[in-house]
Amino acid sequence: MPQKKTFSGYPGDCSPEQLQALAQFRNKVIAMGCPNPPYDDAYLLRFLRARKFDLKDTMEMWTNYINWRREKKVDEVYKMEISGMKEAKQYYPHLYFRTDKLGRPIFIERVGKIHFDKMMKIVSLEQIEKHFIQDYERLLNEIFPACSKAKGEVIQNTCYIMDMKGAAAKMMSSKVWDLLKMVSKIGQDYYPEILGHMFIINVPLFFYGIWNVVKHFVDEKTRKKIHILGSGYKKELFQYVDEKDLPDFLGGKATEEDYGVNLTKEQGPWVQTEQQRLDDEMMNSMPSQGEANRKISTDAEDERPSLVLDIPETEQLRTKSVPVLPKSSTSIESLNDMDMEGYDVATESPLKVRVKNLQIKPSSMSFNMLPNVRSIGVM
Repeated sequence: MPQKKTFSGYPGDCSPEQLQALAQFRNKVIAMGCPNPPYDDAYLLRFLRARKFDLKDTMEMWTNYINWRREKKVDEVYKMEISGMKEAKQYYPHLYFRTDKLGRPIFIERVGKIHFDKMMKIVSLEQIEKHFIQDYERLLNEIFPACSKAKGEVIQNTCYIMDMKGAAAKMMSSKVWDLLKMVSKIGQDYYPEILGHMFIINVPLFFYGIWNVVKHFVDEKTRKKIHILGSGYKKELFQYVDEKDLPDFLGGKATEEDYGVNLTKEQGPWVQTEQQRLDDEMMNSMPSQGEANRKISTDAEDERPSLVLDIPETEQLRTKSVPVLPKSSTSIESLNDMDMEGYDVATESPLKVRVKNLQIKPSSMSFNMLPNVRSIGVM
């Protein structure tokens, strides 16, 4: 007898019953005035999976979530700079660093390095809460999309490594546990179904006793994602993460130069290089195709039409920024008397453009075109 297919409840892998629950849930969310985006089907399915597609329980969780967002002013928190948090992280090292073999962002947390009292001299618990809210929002809005683009498939889970090396029982005070529970609650109640796998490594003996009690209160589905490992964790962890993508203190090949002192330098598809940042700044400063000032003007010398593009003043232009330019980086001076391919919008046919008498002005570039061209679009 063929085995019945099990549906994960992820986008593209839902049963008819799950799709029906999604449709009903979507209608209720829309009725509440919650927009799409950001609350698309993938977003809603996380809440449905968290409550096993029980519509009543899911709506209760969703309502609590929306009320919490309003109470905490999450949209404002996401954009704010939290004073002192960068300095405080030296007493609670954690960051997103590269991706695992499935393309998921890796979150690393060094619990054994937490110095609660020192941290509290710099920031408050409220500021720490805002920091982690900000991190979850960044995960959904920046990190997952960048990882998805890099992998070529939808990424919506994390690989979480909690390093407990140095976490002696006397260091793990009730204040530290309360901090960890607060952080855990944010994820569990308001950002569900994000955890892919969690590796708790270098586990001290006292933790095993705690886990034996706590695990009975953890959902079985979540429990299967959690790996409790001692110092011999590498064989299992390396099944999920390449050695080159792990910090050296976890047995990997990434050095402090890569991840920074006290885990201060993120790396991954979501982190722009300096050149990417400069390219994006140039792209953002230019008008879009629909907004660009493309007009035909008359050259005073030979009365041939020319194309004027408004662009920032620059000594060098790149193809990425101005698509009609040659593919290689080319200085402005070398563009004169050069043929380039263009597109005649009026006739919907390709054409060649002869660059002549190129002029650079503070906010525009102009060059002469062949005489019978009425208009040109940027390809």
